[in-house]
Amino acid sequence: MTMIRIVRGDITTLEVDAIVNAANNALLGGGGVDGAIHRAAGAELLAFNRSLGGCPTGEARLSPGFKLPAKWIIHTVGPVWHGGEQGEAQLLASCYRNSFKLALEHDVSSIAFPSISTGVYGFPKEQAADIALAVMREYESRFETIIACVFSEQDEALYLQKMKVSND
Repeated sequence: MTMIRIVRGDITTLEVDAIVNAANNALLGGGGVDGAIHRAAGAELLAFNRSLGGCPTGEARLSPGFKLPAKWIIHTVGPVWHGGEQGEAQLLASCYRNSFKLALEHDVSSIAFPSISTGVYGFPKEQAADIALAVMREYESRFETIIACVFSEQDEALYLQKMKVSND
């Protein structure tokens, strides 16, 4: 049985089939998780992503992992938070669902997600965690490992609390 795991650390070091990148529409690197993934994967990632032609918000694109331990990088573009009245929750759920669908198309059995849209895009962390975990549960029977990779102690505590509440 798949168990959704919460891991605090650097997503670029995880030994999984695929990691998900919280990318911008251009897919050409940026700050936060996106910048870290581009730096760790190497210059080949930027060159490859130029050929993808970008990615609309809520969708996902695939690239090789290059220098990462992960075979694949699934790039998804989360929504910028504008108060919650512009379909942000649905777009964020689409990021997770489209990432899972792309993973299944490429025989991925282990996948790690960052907390999409909660950095500079400003999505409220509690709501984002609820959406992430709900979609992860939709797909958990189809994967060996699903990881929610968080960076801070506070994010780890939030995800662990959300997991505990949902398991009670």
